[in-house]
Amino acid sequence: MNPTIQTAELNYCDSLTSYSRRKTIPVRVGDVIIGGDNPIVVQSMTTVDTMDTMGSVEQCIRMIESGCQLIRITAPSIKEAKNLRNIRDELRKRGYNTPLVADIHFTPNAAEIAAGIVEKVRINPGNYADKKKFEVIEYTDESYQEELARIRERFLPLVKICKENGTAMRIGTNHGSLSDRIMSRYGDTPLGMVESALEFLRICEDENYHDIVISMKSSNTQVMVQAYRLLVQKLNEGGFKPYPLHLGVTEAGEAEDGRIKSAVGIGTLLEDGLGDTVRVSLTEDPEFEAPVAKALIDRYISRLPHATIDPIEKYPITPFEHTKRESAEIYNFGGQNVPRVITDISRIDGITEKEMKAVGHFYLPELDKWKMNDLGCDFVYSGDHPIPFMLPNGMREIQNFATWEKSQTRENIYPRYTFEEFQSAQDFHPQLNFLEVFDTQVSEVIPSIRNRKDLVLILKTSNAHGMPALRRAFVSLMDQQIQVPVVVKVSYPDQTADQTMLYAATDVGGLLVDGMGDGILISLEKEKAHTREEVLEQIKLHNNVSFGVLQAARTRMSKTEYISCPSCGRTLFDLQETTAMIRKRTDHLKGVKIGIMGCIVNGPGEMADADYGYVGSGKGKITLYKGKEVIKRSVPSEKAVDELIEIIREDGMWSEPEAI
Repeated sequence: MNPTIQTAELNYCDSLTSYSRRKTIPVRVGDVIIGGDNPIVVQSMTTVDTMDTMGSVEQCIRMIESGCQLIRITAPSIKEAKNLRNIRDELRKRGYNTPLVADIHFTPNAAEIAAGIVEKVRINPGNYADKKKFEVIEYTDESYQEELARIRERFLPLVKICKENGTAMRIGTNHGSLSDRIMSRYGDTPLGMVESALEFLRICEDENYHDIVISMKSSNTQVMVQAYRLLVQKLNEGGFKPYPLHLGVTEAGEAEDGRIKSAVGIGTLLEDGLGDTVRVSLTEDPEFEAPVAKALIDRYISRLPHATIDPIEKYPITPFEHTKRESAEIYNFGGQNVPRVITDISRIDGITEKEMKAVGHFYLPELDKWKMNDLGCDFVYSGDHPIPFMLPNGMREIQNFATWEKSQTRENIYPRYTFEEFQSAQDFHPQLNFLEVFDTQVSEVIPSIRNRKDLVLILKTSNAHGMPALRRAFVSLMDQQIQVPVVVKVSYPDQTADQTMLYAATDVGGLLVDGMGDGILISLEKEKAHTREEVLEQIKLHNNVSFGVLQAARTRMSKTEYISCPSCGRTLFDLQETTAMIRKRTDHLKGVKIGIMGCIVNGPGEMADADYGYVGSGKGKITLYKGKEVIKRSVPSEKAVDELIEIIREDGMWSEPEAI
C-alpha cells in the first residue's frame, strides 16, 4: 500500500450503506447551479468546428433538446475563444440560455479571452502551464517550489478574470495528461491526479475565488473511481471547501461498450453520493450522450427511502487502490481465476443447439462441432428446463436442485440450492454446488458454509440501494474470513437495453472495481412473458453485458478494447467512421487495447494504457503509436489502418480473424 494515501479513517463519502448526496458548495454557471442541494446537472460537448458558428449553434440546440443543461465547446486558440461570443449571441437570439463552457488545453491566452465571454472555463492542470515531453525530472523541494511559483504566475491572470466576471471554472485533471513534473514526483497514480488539481486549487483559494468544480477523469475505471474518492478525502483532510464534482470516464468509446464503461465509473461514485454534474463521453453525436447521463442520474431521484443496511464500521479494503478479495479456488471460481459469466436461459424450454448462439456458442451442423467466441459464457443456468443435448467443451450447466436431483446424468451439470434446500439436502455434487441467498441472509448462512470446499455463493438483494447492500454482505463475509467465491446476481423488471447496461454496470461493476465478485449473473426472473425470440434477444443482451461489465471494470479482458475520444471541434477526422473502420478490422484481437484519438490533445497521454494508438496529427495525417512511443508520423489517413495493423503484426499481437 502506498503510505502517502493510507488513512486512519474513511472520509470520502457520508455513508457506505445509507444513500446520501455529498453536500457541496453551490457553484453558479449562468442560470444553472452545480452542487449544493440542486439536482445533478447533465452536460455534453460539441463536435463541430468552433469556427463554424451556425453549425455549432444548430448542434447546441440538438443537444439542449436532448436534455443537455450545460454545453462545452473547445477553444484551442484565441480565434476560437473569440468566436464563442458569436455562438453565444446566436443562441441567445434564438431563445436558448443554456450556459456555455470553454474547453482549454495548452493556451492560457484563449482561456483568458473565453472567461470574459462564456459562463465557465475548463482548464487541464496537466497542460495549462506545462508542456508534456514524457521526461523524468529530478526535483529538490526548492526547485519544485520554483515550478509552483511559475505555475502561479501563469494561472493567476485567469483566476482574476474569472473572479471579476463571475465566471466559473472547472479544474479538470485527466489521468493521461499528467505533467512530467507531477509524474516525476507522484508517478502515474490517483494521488498524482489529485495533487495536480490541488496545486491549482490552492492558488484559487489564496485569491478567495471559489466558483470551482473539479474532475478526475481517466479511461481506466479503477483509476477514475480511486482518484475521485481520494480527491474528496484530501479536500476534507486539507480543510478545503467541499467543491462540486464533475464525473466522467474519458474516451469511453461507442455503443454498448461506451455506455457500460461510463456506468462502471460514474455509477460507482453516484452510489456513494458523489457527483454534481455528469458527462458521458461517447464516440457518437453529442445529442446521444445526455439521455444516457440522465438515465444514470435518474436512479437516485427516488433512491430514498430504502431498506436499512447495517453500517460498515471498518471497511476491509483500501478504496484508493485495487485489491481483489481473497477467495478460495472452487472448481474454476475464485482464487486466481477471472470472474465467470453465468447466463440465465431458464425461460427457454427445450433450447436447441442453434439457439445457443445467444450465449456465444455456435453450433456448426455440417461438422457436428461447436465454436465458442470470446463472449461465450462459462455456465448456463437452465433452472427447471434441462438442456437436451451435449454441451460444448468449456461450458457447464446449472440446474435447480429439485431438477438436478432427478437427473439421470450429472456430468458437467451442477445444482443450485435455496438456503432452505441447502439446509435439508443430503445430495450434493462432489465438486461444485451453488447456494443462492439474499444479502440479508449472509450472517445466517455463514456457519453452514464456513468449511465447505465445494460451494459457490450466488448473492442477490431486493434492496433499492442495491450495490451498497451487496457490498455490505461482502464485508460480512470478509469480517468472518469466509473465502467462498461469490457470484453477484442482479435482475431488473422489463426495461430498455440501455437501462440494463447502465444498471448492471453500476451494481456489479462498482463491486468489481473494489475487488469484490468472482462472477456475474444477470437473471431473467423479473422479466414478464415474452415471445421465444424476445427472450433469446434478452439472453444475448445479458450475456454480452456481463462480459462488457467485467471488461469495463478491468477484471476480465475478453475482447478488443477501444479507447476512443468522443470527438470535438479539434478532431481532425471523422471519429465515428474511423472507429467503426478500425473496429471492423481488429475486433477479433482479444485483450488488445487500441486508442483512437482525434487530435494531439487527446493523443499519447489520453490513450492512457492503450497498447497501440491512432492519433490525428494534421488534415489527412495520422501518427501511429505503440504505447506512448511514436512509431510512424504523418501517415496518410487512407493508409493508416493498414499501417496500424502492420505495427500490431510486427509486435506479434496479430492473429487472422476466423470465419464463423
